[in-house]
Amino acid sequence: MATLNQWIAGARPRTLPAAVAPVAVGTGASYLLPRGANLGYALLALLVAALLQIGVNYANDYSDGIRGTDEDRVGPVRLVGQRLATPSNVKLAAFIAFFWAAFCGFALITLSSTWWLLLGGVASIWAAWKYTGGDKPYGYMGLGELFVFIFFGLVATLGTTYTQAKELNLASIAGAVGVGALAVAILLVNNLRDIPGDTVSGKRTLAVRIGDKATRTLFVAMYAVAAVVVALIAIGHPYAALGFVGLLPAILPVRTVLSGKKGRDLVPALAGAGLTSLSYGLALGLGLYLAFRLG
Repeated sequence: MATLNQWIAGARPRTLPAAVAPVAVGTGASYLLPRGANLGYALLALLVAALLQIGVNYANDYSDGIRGTDEDRVGPVRLVGQRLATPSNVKLAAFIAFFWAAFCGFALITLSSTWWLLLGGVASIWAAWKYTGGDKPYGYMGLGELFVFIFFGLVATLGTTYTQAKELNLASIAGAVGVGALAVAILLVNNLRDIPGDTVSGKRTLAVRIGDKATRTLFVAMYAVAAVVVALIAIGHPYAALGFVGLLPAILPVRTVLSGKKGRDLVPALAGAGLTSLSYGLALGLGLYLAFRLG
């Protein structure tokens, strides 16, 4: 029977910054629109994003565990792969998280009267489950990064802005690209670490498909994209340049990845990628808020 600490570790809290960043940037962009921001809606959006992230982490643990692809991995706790919890309980945990994500999402959509976003909510839960679940999981086909960019970048950021302001602006759209790039970076370094095990088990992630060297190059490129986004937004809103400060924690993971380290030695890079996503989202969101307050 898994302990509470093991269940918490199985939720992979280091990936949760990928849920905070889009809400911070989307809310910051909302301040610059006529309707302005709504912090209550922002909190609901944060709950949706965090619960979806937890749900996909448990779903990934369950699906990889029953396929046997988690038995020889390094890194965080694998509840099913390490036989700490039964597959049925881990699957139940995933669906409980999805249920509460749907509940909070429905509340947000109802309060903001953005009913067409129900389609985005349904698609988000489908994508969370199908990452490694079902007969043809897209995560096993090298499409994980694309879906992460779409749902934890574009959908989460733009959805946050739209539910609050009922329209979008350049800051929100560009910010969604930057946030999505950093979410992709988290998955890239995670899959870079797992290349040996995934190759043996037949899990054809993007890292497995393009190889070690190209994965490292793409990882660094994601930070370059995030920096370009800050520069573009700062042209119209100079305070948004705070986003560059948010990118400072990227120094450690980038150096670690470029040094050629592998396996467990990449775990600090994964933690650093998560921290960078969080600091970037908060700093850029704050910069957009200051642009509203200070002009």
